[in-house]
Amino acid sequence: MEMKNGTPMRTALYNEHKKLDAKMIDFHGWEMPLEYSSIIKEHMAVRTDVGIFDISHMGDIVISGHDTEAYVDYIFPSKVSDLKENKCMYTAFLNNDGNMIDDTIIYRLSREKFFLIPNASNIEKIYRWMIDNKNGYNVNIENYSNLISHIAVQGPKSEEIIRKLGMEFPEAFTFIYTNSQKHNAITESDKIIISGTGYTGEKGVELIIPNEIAADIWNNLLTEIYKIHGLPCGLGARDTLRMEKGMLLSGQDFNENKNPYEASISFIVNFEHNFIGKEILLEQKTQYNNIFRGFKLENRNIPRNGYDIYVNDKIEGKITSGTLSPILNIGIGLGYINKEYSKTGNEVFINIRNNKVKAEVVKPKIVK
Repeated sequence: MEMKNGTPMRTALYNEHKKLDAKMIDFHGWEMPLEYSSIIKEHMAVRTDVGIFDISHMGDIVISGHDTEAYVDYIFPSKVSDLKENKCMYTAFLNNDGNMIDDTIIYRLSREKFFLIPNASNIEKIYRWMIDNKNGYNVNIENYSNLISHIAVQGPKSEEIIRKLGMEFPEAFTFIYTNSQKHNAITESDKIIISGTGYTGEKGVELIIPNEIAADIWNNLLTEIYKIHGLPCGLGARDTLRMEKGMLLSGQDFNENKNPYEASISFIVNFEHNFIGKEILLEQKTQYNNIFRGFKLENRNIPRNGYDIYVNDKIEGKITSGTLSPILNIGIGLGYINKEYSKTGNEVFINIRNNKVKAEVVKPKIVK
């Protein structure tokens, strides 16, 4: 999202972050917490106990109307109309070339109503793209992104925390409603959404709530997580957590230049319906050369976006994301490599500051 008059956007929890002395950064036009204590401490809190994140910079778009089922099937490669109510799925928007514009979680609220969450950098772009691709479908597309807050509660003890707040804990990719006593444009009632989703690879939920009550819920969560060694967590830990689990970052691991097969998420594609980019994607299904993989380095050197991957002294791929894994205590990377060399266990070398560092090819989910 663009800055407004050169000033970063702020979530409803901005003042709460300042009270906690969070280190704030500009993230796609939003002033967001990078860390509160340290990225490693926050990362480990999520892996061993529980952490909470402000992810209110994410978008909130609602689709409703008579042709909603047909429309969502048209704009996504997944058969979204097969979703049952109170279920959600991971999928992606494709352009006419079959490449990924953005990935998203889409929720089925009712027979004729769906809700989806685009990434922060793509909110306006996706909203306009959806309107431009209505193509005669009788649907309403509404952007509620400035009205809704998101708080992620992630980690092995997340269920304990949610239940202490008197809420139910949903199964993965299931969502439930609970009373909020405030109007929520998404649900058309005094409810909030508790979604069995996350971006850390750990057990957890994401709370989708009206801005007006975000601070109250955040502070109630803080009170409870502190009792069991939990921490508030910033975008730094969110990034290292998702990298360990091989989760794609829109705009970095793909940017309208990779299709779902290259990005190792072919499970989102269902060719039994018509969708944008289908014909070209069918051709590309077996013709792509590079594939998304994980890389484990032999030491603590950190591979960064754009670093070359060598096999037999020849460049055969590039790193798109990299970090020091707090769990493995070694450098790890995500990126694309020639399919010929993509087998798990293969040895490659990553050029880090003119030093070729040995690495092992693994599945994108580096930490199990």
